[in-house]
Amino acid sequence: MLYCALALFSLTLVLSPLAQAQSAQVDTRPVYTGTFSNTALEGYDAVAYHSEGQAIRGHRDFRTQWRGAEWRFVSQDNLELFLADPDRYAPQYGGHCSWAMAQGYGAKGDPLAWDIVDGRLYLNYNREIQERWQQDPEGFITQGDENYPHVLSE
Repeated sequence: MLYCALALFSLTLVLSPLAQAQSAQVDTRPVYTGTFSNTALEGYDAVAYHSEGQAIRGHRDFRTQWRGAEWRFVSQDNLELFLADPDRYAPQYGGHCSWAMAQGYGAKGDPLAWDIVDGRLYLNYNREIQERWQQDPEGFITQGDENYPHVLSE
């Protein structure tokens, strides 16, 4: 049994991030939170991406529930900005990987692999995938917008 666990761990290390993304199960919840969490963006402040231009962890003191997930913020001001217009600040595709969505499948989005395009927050699986996405964000957004409703309903 220990041998099987070690073999599986070794195989996981060998797989490229893209292969892992392709094999990921699609999370059909409206906001991606991971398997063992109910926190959007792994606790990073959705407003800070826009106002500070960086990923900053939010605090439990400033949180709200929206679309079935808990959202955390660095300040009461950021929480209020989010509450006034959550669609403006929340990541596109519910926080799933934008590049994967453009390819027609779902994968987790990493809150540290992100871009803002036309005022919208987009996450990618990791920084390697983000580099691919950055080669044609407008094209991938167009394709992701077409695929998004269908990918999560399949």
